[in-house]
Parts: sequence; structure tokens; C-alpha cells
Amino acid sequence: MPATDTIKLVYDRECPVCRFYAERVHLADGELECVNAREQSELQDEISAAGIDIDSGMVVKVGDELHFGGDAVHELALRSSGAGFFNKLIARLFRSPHVTKILYPPLVRCRNGLLGSLGRTRINNLGKADKRRF
Repeated sequence: MPATDTIKLVYDRECPVCRFYAERVHLADGELECVNAREQSELQDEISAAGIDIDSGMVVKVGDELHFGGDAVHELALRSSGAGFFNKLIARLFRSPHVTKILYPPLVRCRNGLLGSLGRTRINNLGKADKRRF
């Protein structure tokens, strides 16, 4: 898929796994701008207005389109450079929407468990609950 506009990845920088992913994913065409979901921004306001719960998955913005959760990872896999072991693995695993639909939910549960064990609070961008721990 050709790059159309700046591609932005909104992720939880306090999550070691999310940070690892964001620092290592490379696009075949263009740059990926990584945005910390824990910092207030216009993009976070847009995500919240769309009703997307950042605590449930990452978001990728391509042009005016928001991709959430497994769809976000799938979108990045389609655009992956495939350079290096990590990008090859991610591209292979998540290029299939079917495989992504199976793998992504358990990964989010593992992320939430990890954040809970580290004592991190929820991002709570939708204001649904207090900023309790995971």
C-alpha cells in the first residue's frame, strides 16, 4: 500500500511491550509518527470523539482514517518494510485479517495484565471510569 499522508501510531508509552513495538516497526514507504496516548493532543481528542477506548488497543491514523486495535496492527503490517526479524515477523503474522482477529485480543489482555502488575493506571480517554489500575 502506498503512503498517502503522515501515518501516526497512538500507543501507550508506559507499556513496555507497546513501546518496544512502536520503536521497532518500520514502514516501507514514509515515516511513522509515534504519539503517546497518555499526553493530551488534538489527535487524542479526535480518537475520544470517535468513541475509541485507547485502553483497549492502539490507534493508527492514515490520512483522515482511524484504524483501531487489530485493524491498526493489520494496517501497519500491510505497510511494513519487512526489514529485520521483527518487521518480517509482524508483517507475516498480521497481514492476514483473520490471524490478526485471533491474535490481537489475547495480546491486549497480556498488555493489561502487564500494566496491572507494574502498577500503571488506565489512560481512560473516554472518562468511563476512574483512573484505576488494570
